[in-house]
Amino acid sequence: MDLITSKANPKIKQIRALRQHKARQAAGLLVVEGIRPVGEAIAAQARVESLIYAPDLLTSEYARSLITEQAARGVPTYPTSPEVFSSLAEKDNPQGILAVVIQPDTSLGSLNLGNFPWGVAAIAPQDPGNVGTILRTIDAAGASGLILIDPGVDPFHPTAVRASMGAIFWLPVVQATFSEFTSWADEHAYQLYGTSAHASQDYREISHYIQPSILLLGSERAGLSPEQLEICQHRVRLPMAGKATSLNLAVAAGILLYDMLEKHAG
Repeated sequence: MDLITSKANPKIKQIRALRQHKARQAAGLLVVEGIRPVGEAIAAQARVESLIYAPDLLTSEYARSLITEQAARGVPTYPTSPEVFSSLAEKDNPQGILAVVIQPDTSLGSLNLGNFPWGVAAIAPQDPGNVGTILRTIDAAGASGLILIDPGVDPFHPTAVRASMGAIFWLPVVQATFSEFTSWADEHAYQLYGTSAHASQDYREISHYIQPSILLLGSERAGLSPEQLEICQHRVRLPMAGKATSLNLAVAAGILLYDMLEKHAG
């Protein structure tokens, strides 16, 4: 295929538009940038719609092999000039490869005790970096996936995809309303562990977590509302010894996920 040298090329314009939520939602696509994230998407058997690469920027033999393998499988591959590729890249000093991937589509109803014994639910998170980092931590701790309630930020935002370091392709990410989540959790008898700065129980005082379990996180700004805390059988807090009154959402999730990993009981 001829080298694309114009930023006005229709394919380039389509990919650039996918930076916007409305375009991603309409097309059902997302953009994955960088050698490792693209490799993880392919390894997880994500449905790759196309690969875009800049031969002059691509120094990795592994990345070149990804392009060759995907082309052999019939995936369209588009070589571009460094200038055109840089116009698509979110990162400085781009690595020269990105993939357009069909968004995974997982429903809440497909999750059950067999494939989702423990995981995280987050109420309307607003920071895509937090969503991606939480997904990466869920994967590292061996939990099952992420439920976004009254969704908030798009989980397929480029920042979320990048921060997940590929975990978004290995784990289910589901979007649901609060009422849908409540009904589903009740149907499957999940133990809900809600986080609150005002909870009476310090997380370190928990002797064990009962599976199946969900760690329920409130929004970055408001935390869990009284209604949301009401559905939780357990309410826990993280101690704050300094002047700060709260932790970053992803940091709090990481602390509690590893505590759950250590203390899970059947």
